[in-house]
Amino acid sequence: MQIADRCVAYFHYTLTNDAGDVLDSSEGRDALPYLHGKGNIVPGLEKALLGKSVGDKLNVTVAAEEGYGAHNPQLVQQVPRAAFQGVDNLEPGMQFQAESNMGPVSVVVTAVSGDTVTVDGNHPLAGETLHFAVEITQVREASVEEVLHGHVHGAGGHHH
Repeated sequence: MQIADRCVAYFHYTLTNDAGDVLDSSEGRDALPYLHGKGNIVPGLEKALLGKSVGDKLNVTVAAEEGYGAHNPQLVQQVPRAAFQGVDNLEPGMQFQAESNMGPVSVVVTAVSGDTVTVDGNHPLAGETLHFAVEITQVREASVEEVLHGHVHGAGGHHH
């Protein structure tokens, strides 16, 4: 069976950046399942997996626009330290949920200078070219429930 819309595909992967640094990998874990055609993985990788079958191995390079998007400088903002009430030790790398006019958004503290805190709402991999080494391990037809819910269900069905 080939990967197509309304199929569940399982794959092992190693994700690296342009420098060859490993950013993520399924090594030592179960293969990652996803429902093809529902946007559950980055678009560039999903496009590359279309038509692939069990046993296929491929290397896929995904440009930022087909991955986590371009880095958006408007998502980097300086906010008053007072916005972090109850946090005594504010340091770069800390993650928070912030309220925006489009709902909650995850931000990372990138700098702390006096009473000013710089936060970044971009995905950590925004602007990055992604390199995936992939091996397809299983392809099956999605259940009606999975298609209706837009994602893969684990053994025993729906658990949310």
